[in-house]
Amino acid sequence: MVNEQDISVEERLERAKKPGQDAMVLHKYYQGKIETAPKACVRSFDDFAIWYSPGVAEPCKAIAKDPELAYEYTCKWNTVAVVSDGTRVLGLGDIGPEAAMPVMEGKAMLFKYLGGVDCVPICLDTKDPEKIIETVRLIAPSFGGINLEDISNPKCFDILDELRRDCKIPVWHDDQQGTATVEVAGAINAMKLVGKKLEDAQIAVIGAGAASIAIARLLLATGFSPKHMCMCDSKGILNLSREDVKKDFKQKWEICEKTNGAGKSGGIKEAMEGADIVIAASKPGPGTIPAEYVKLMADDPVVFATANPIPEMWPWEAKEYGCKVFATGRSDFPNQVNNSMGFPAIFRGVLDVRATTITDEMCIAAATELAKCAEEKGISEDYIIPTMAEAEVFPREAVAVAMKAQEQGVARLKLSRQELFDRADFMIKRSRGLTAKMMEDGFIADAAPAFENQ
Repeated sequence: MVNEQDISVEERLERAKKPGQDAMVLHKYYQGKIETAPKACVRSFDDFAIWYSPGVAEPCKAIAKDPELAYEYTCKWNTVAVVSDGTRVLGLGDIGPEAAMPVMEGKAMLFKYLGGVDCVPICLDTKDPEKIIETVRLIAPSFGGINLEDISNPKCFDILDELRRDCKIPVWHDDQQGTATVEVAGAINAMKLVGKKLEDAQIAVIGAGAASIAIARLLLATGFSPKHMCMCDSKGILNLSREDVKKDFKQKWEICEKTNGAGKSGGIKEAMEGADIVIAASKPGPGTIPAEYVKLMADDPVVFATANPIPEMWPWEAKEYGCKVFATGRSDFPNQVNNSMGFPAIFRGVLDVRATTITDEMCIAAATELAKCAEEKGISEDYIIPTMAEAEVFPREAVAVAMKAQEQGVARLKLSRQELFDRADFMIKRSRGLTAKMMEDGFIADAAPAFENQ
């Protein structure tokens, strides 16, 4: 077995490039990652008199009398839309709706495989917030939930707030709430691992976009102290002298007012000085954050460098300067603090009780359960959060969310903990089993031929 310490930097960099190289081959080979397939039986062509005309008129009439019956008679109960305008795509920026489709389609695939949730990717050819809001309002009757994705800030905040007020189904922005949930789970266990209390930890947040602001909000709600938090955007540390954000960016100004008890000013370097944990969700690297800044942090420093597709610094660089725990948003490095561990299970729980919204408390419940799952298995420097391979984690997370929704009075259905677990476990196992069976039977083609001529 190869010792990771013996691998050269060149080999590490080549390894880091491979997912992107393989993606170019396999995306073209499969020409899409999801498809629509029937779930009802077709015993003969006579069945289409049931599924379509004339029989379908009866459930239509029933729903017309009581729209809530759409949850009983259609796929609405288990279907979400992932909606994007392609203006802030995972580190790539404003690349447009067509170029955003591979990401949204991948999101739909993760929804299905990890959460048993059916998902439709919808990329909009507009950057106008009002048009995005109106479009989501118009399509909402077809879905049980809406996942906003990769929409630039600050408009993403207003879009989310308005849709949450207006829609009768849960609407959330995964780059805010989903990312924050998983980062909080990782932070809880990282602090346990280095023996530091949440309320005492000095925390630097590098980046002040939608993800970072939501991360800060959820960290504070979880128990981190606002006076011990420092956030830094592209122009420097957020503090009460930042008149440039006071007028035009109310979310950043709230951070200025609530945090930075030490009154820090300067940039990334000054923000990281004395920090116990750094959480970066900023510009893709490498080199966005100089690795030598880790030396300025407190003992046993923790660094989450979560920019995609390349983290702000490489893990081996951070380790060289004394980093105790390092996490990224990538699945090919240890400690992936990526929203894939959040949104599939959170929506599973939300859909199973037909929740009307997704609250911060529901996100914290998910984060707490994620942290607990890893702690039960045994946390270490390379394992502070469960991985996507741990299928048993997702039903537990879904149950935690659904129970909190019922407790807060935002659930339409009342189910016991065991009923919720059985339901989530069945849906997730069904989805994974369906994929395995389709691969086994050849309905999903073997990937090997795609590489034969490469």
